This record gives sequence, structure tokens and C-alpha cells, in this order.
Amino acid sequence: MSVSAEHARLLRRASGAALAVALFLALSKAVAWWLSGSVSLLAGLTDSLLDGAASLINLLAVHYSLRPADDDHRYGHGKAEALAGLGQAAFIGVSALLVGAQGVDRLLHPQPLGAPLVGIVVIIVSLLLTAALLAYQRHVVRLTGSTAIRADSLHYRSDLLLNLSILLALVLASYGWARLDAVFGIAIAFYILWSAASILREAAAVLMDTELSPEIGEDMQRLARNVPGVLGCHDLRTRISGTRWFVQLHLELPGELSLSRAHALCDEVEAAIKAHYPRAEVLVHADPQEVAKKA
Repeated sequence: MSVSAEHARLLRRASGAALAVALFLALSKAVAWWLSGSVSLLAGLTDSLLDGAASLINLLAVHYSLRPADDDHRYGHGKAEALAGLGQAAFIGVSALLVGAQGVDRLLHPQPLGAPLVGIVVIIVSLLLTAALLAYQRHVVRLTGSTAIRADSLHYRSDLLLNLSILLALVLASYGWARLDAVFGIAIAFYILWSAASILREAAAVLMDTELSPEIGEDMQRLARNVPGVLGCHDLRTRISGTRWFVQLHLELPGELSLSRAHALCDEVEAAIKAHYPRAEVLVHADPQEVAKKA
């Protein structure tokens, strides 16, 4: 199986798993909230519902981003992942505002919780499922570098902390500290909002064609210079689109080289970079050394 086919399989599985987990957790938390009336559980329910919507958008975006390049999208459809990230940030931001408002209202008008044990069991199950999903997402991001799956992973990581907070709030409420449920709900809302801002920044960086890290750029130039016959390189440009990196650079070659030999050296540089960075699509331009010096 090719690298791109394997990446596509991993992305589809990860986005499908995220949607399934979000829907299951939303249903479980809805039952627990109905029985207990906990603001913290409502926070978890709201977040899981929005997680489900965000993961559905993610699933559709990943499916679209994996389409091959065509006449209208010569660089592929990878930026659909970043657009999905913007949608997720919006969903998560709305959930934070809703949870915060409910928490303030419950803090001003406290109510006793009912059936806290049911909520505790549901949250423990949520913690286990979320931890398993995060482990799989981390594996997929490590192999593919997907912006959409990384965004999904960021807010499910927030869910892990959110569920831990809900568990603590429910345990304390069962011992008579009912107001802490609302306090935890408000604190969770602020954390969710911070997570939304993180996802927004990362998605915007992809859409604005932010360069890869300086360390990666320097390493690519080193790989190019290490090819025998290459005298130097300059004007390295990089950007990200979905799981693919687009790289352009100019090689400095002896002016007396034949066109065939210069083309062969460009191919060797492209192969050297792709061997270290399989996600890179490399475009190499050859410059005679004397022309490069004048520039």
C-alpha cells in the first residue's frame, strides 16, 4: 500500500472513530444530565454534541481533502482540513459561551443535584473512551501530520480535562459542595474557549501559507547541498496543504553542465528531500552558479 493510500485509510478511520465516540458520549451524558441536573454534566453534554457536529464536518472535510488534484485545484484539496479546523473552532467557542452562561445562572440560583452516581459512572466511561481515542489520534497525526485530525485531537484533549473536572465536581457535590459544580462548569468554559483559540491559530497558519519551521527548512537545504555536484541552494519556500508539504528551491550548479546532467541533479535533490520528508512535493529550479552569484 502506498504512503498516500495508507494516510487516507488512517485519516478516514480517525475521523470516523471521533464521530462515533462523540455521539456515544453525548447520548450517555444526556441521560446522566437529565437525571442529575448537573451544570458540569450539561457542560460535558454540550461539548460532546458540538464535538459530534465538528467531527462530522471533519469527516466530510477529510473525505474532500483526499481527492486528487484536478484542473481547478492543481495543488489538491488539502486546505479543506484547515477550513474544517475553523469550523471546529467556531463550534467549540459557541459551546464555551453556552456552558459559561449556564454555570453563572446555576451559581446565582443553586439547585441540588440528583443521581450523582449515574453521572460519575458515565464520566468514568467517557474518560476511558476519550483516552483511547486520543491515543489513536496521536498515532495518526504522528504518521500523517493531518491538520484536521490534530484539531480534533486538541479539543478531545480538552474533553479529557473537562471530564476529569466534571468527575471531581460530581464527587464533591455528592458530599454537599453543590456550588462547586457551577464553579467547575465556568472554569471548563474558559478552558474550552482557550482550546478554540489554539485551533483557530493553527488553521489560520495553514490557510495563510505559513512556512514550515526554520529547522525543517535548514535541514532541507542541507540535504540539497549534500548531493554531489550541487554547489549551493537558495530561495527555499515551503507551505502546508492538508497532509502535504509543498517545497520550492533553487539549486546552484556549474554553468558548463549539460541540461541532462542538471536535470538529473535536480531529481537527486528531490529524491533526497522526499526520502527524509515523504509528505513533501518538491519543485527544483536549476541556476548556473555565476547567475546565482549576481542575483
